[in-house]
Amino acid sequence: MTGEASRRGLRRSLALAVASAAVAAGLVGLAHDAAAVPVTFALLVGLGAGGLLVAHAAAARRRRLGGLSRQFALAVAIAVGQVLVAVVVVAALMFVSGHDAVLITIIVAFAGLIACRAAQLFAGGVMGDVEALRAGLAAVGEGDRTGRMATGARDELAELAQRANAMVERLAAEETARDAAESARRELVAAVSHDLRTPITSLALLAEAVGDDIVDEPTRRRYLETMSTHIRALSALIDDLFELSRLEAGEIEWSMERVRLHELVGEAVAAMRVAGDAKRVALVADVGPDLAPACADPEKVQRVLLNLIQNAIRHTPADGSVTVRALPADGAVEIEVADTGEGIAPADRPRVFDPFYRGGSEAARTRQGAGLGLAISRAIVEAHGGRIWLEQAAGGTRVRFSLPSAG
Repeated sequence: MTGEASRRGLRRSLALAVASAAVAAGLVGLAHDAAAVPVTFALLVGLGAGGLLVAHAAAARRRRLGGLSRQFALAVAIAVGQVLVAVVVVAALMFVSGHDAVLITIIVAFAGLIACRAAQLFAGGVMGDVEALRAGLAAVGEGDRTGRMATGARDELAELAQRANAMVERLAAEETARDAAESARRELVAAVSHDLRTPITSLALLAEAVGDDIVDEPTRRRYLETMSTHIRALSALIDDLFELSRLEAGEIEWSMERVRLHELVGEAVAAMRVAGDAKRVALVADVGPDLAPACADPEKVQRVLLNLIQNAIRHTPADGSVTVRALPADGAVEIEVADTGEGIAPADRPRVFDPFYRGGSEAARTRQGAGLGLAISRAIVEAHGGRIWLEQAAGGTRVRFSLPSAG
């Protein structure tokens, strides 16, 4: 507390003592004798001012007093001391007999002893709560995020414990998210390094072979074609990484409009029909022309559809089929790409939309690619306010995503 604040508090305390003494003296005058009013007022003002001065002095030196139990005991001692002084002064002024003064003194001392013990009991409970809070916060400082602080009463300390527990929960959630982000960053760096190392190594070897003039012309042309393939793959990987980073950073400009999914799905299926025919996979569009339009960026939604259809064709055996359907939902439109392929292993399902995740079996949807197609699709869908997920399927794979309806 600052010096000015302390002085203001002292002035308020003294004003309280004077006002209370005046009221008490007036009551004495009304009940007994008006002549006793000045003496009573002077006695009460002296006792009140003296006690409050001692209390303010002690409060200003709380650091020296030590624990709360001592502070409570001092407050009780000040109150009891005032009563004892009052009894002595009243006896000296012969307002009461000596016998009565001794009796009152003994009673006050006894009451003071009981009050000290009561204060000690309350202080013990408060100190127990304070110790619980201190131990809990110390554990948090040492890294423990599982413990919870509790107190033995429903008071301000209990409220403080609740707020501290809420703070610890937020801290634990933030640390979990940070650790997850750091783990994802490390995995991303490792995956990018792996996907860059292989083509770069191949390019270096091929370039060295072509440059040494130790291969014939047909072999050189074949090497150059292989180099072009690696360069295109690297270019596609860099483009995907750049697009994913821009999507996650929110740096993409969206052109939102009413999109008729009947036309959009038809265009996507037509664009992928050559790839389907090459693998003898039938592509089917199942979208009614009366389906409500979606509010979306058609170019970005087309990218999602092409990614999903391409993955579906890649993992569907010959004579299989890929079906793209759309249906209304509550305030949204849901689009599904279903195939008759081998499906996705249960262990891979939770992570198929993570960047660079290929899974531990051929069932992983992006095993043959860089592992960014589904991650980009998820980022695009979530940027529209929708979500993308895997539907349960008796056979094959069903990937479904939602878009807000345009009404």
